[in-house]
Amino acid sequence: MTMLPLKPASDCRFDLVSLGEVMLRLDPGDLRIHTTRHFQVWEGGGEYNVARGLRRCFGQRTAIVTAFVDNAVGHLLQDLINQGGVDQSHVRWVTDDGVGRTVRNGLNFTERGFGVRAALGCSDRGHTAVSQLRPGDIDWDQVFGKEGARWFHTGGIFAALSDTTPGVVKEAMTAARAHGTVVSYDLNYRPSLWKAIGGKARAREVNRDLAPLVDVMLGNEEDFTAALGFEVEGLDENLSALDVGNFQRMIEKARGAFPNFKAVATTLRSARTASVNDWGAVLHVGGQLHRSRQFAGLEIFDRVGGGDSFASGLIYGFLAGKDPQWAVDCGAAHGALAMTTPGDTTMVRLSEVERVMRGGSARVAR
Repeated sequence: MTMLPLKPASDCRFDLVSLGEVMLRLDPGDLRIHTTRHFQVWEGGGEYNVARGLRRCFGQRTAIVTAFVDNAVGHLLQDLINQGGVDQSHVRWVTDDGVGRTVRNGLNFTERGFGVRAALGCSDRGHTAVSQLRPGDIDWDQVFGKEGARWFHTGGIFAALSDTTPGVVKEAMTAARAHGTVVSYDLNYRPSLWKAIGGKARAREVNRDLAPLVDVMLGNEEDFTAALGFEVEGLDENLSALDVGNFQRMIEKARGAFPNFKAVATTLRSARTASVNDWGAVLHVGGQLHRSRQFAGLEIFDRVGGGDSFASGLIYGFLAGKDPQWAVDCGAAHGALAMTTPGDTTMVRLSEVERVMRGGSARVAR
């Protein structure tokens, strides 16, 4: 894929490095957050999920740059990440003040939804350790220069955490580009993160400031409108009725404003119910639009992390030197499979992704 000048794997310690918050996800299973008496514990975070998916499903060498409080909850997160195989050598550990007055680890309570009851997330992430990162805290020349990374991934969730995190993103992107590392950014617009700090206007200000440093821009159709201000004309709730021409014109507007974008990809989701969605994806690269297989009536077990798993599958396609159609098909299949299991992160193997890409059925494998 010559449109993305990737560094040779042999020259780099990591295939991908992610920057973002990793929270402890508390999952009530089949119950509601406000009625349950027990929770299953997972780790998760938009930017981290991409690194974990690339490591666990696709066998890539990945690392996470984040920060934790040095207490039992922080070390639980460390142990969960260890199970996923993502390198933690650039995790920043912050001294515990005893009760979390000044710094803490983030919690995310998430229920899955079912039928007409939508999924629900209730995060508890104020003044977390990673939200207090400032420019200068991470030695990015060590990460991208001395150690080396083929790809750097971050996104709009981390950028929304505080007044200082956009500066950390900008510093990291600048260093990555200086060392020849491809930069991807997932807009991941979350109204709850922006509503107290300026809403959509502030989100657009931050994201449009960072966009000139991005090679591969990711998001869904809502993200491009809310976080960058590009309207998607002619797009309705029915994926089969998508006017690809109008969507391509939106992509062209974005690339006109930001000619540095080498690729733009979006997931397309129509929620018939919380547990039945239509799902697909589009990739614009090299002047061509590539549309994935459309998963009509996809049954959802846990929708959280589907977009992140799409991103990791897509990025794997680029890292593995596959053609654009293969990459977007891989991302869409991986996202679809990730939503059939609980938790934010993938529980599937590459062989399963390739089977879905080939149109394999759900008939039992024995």
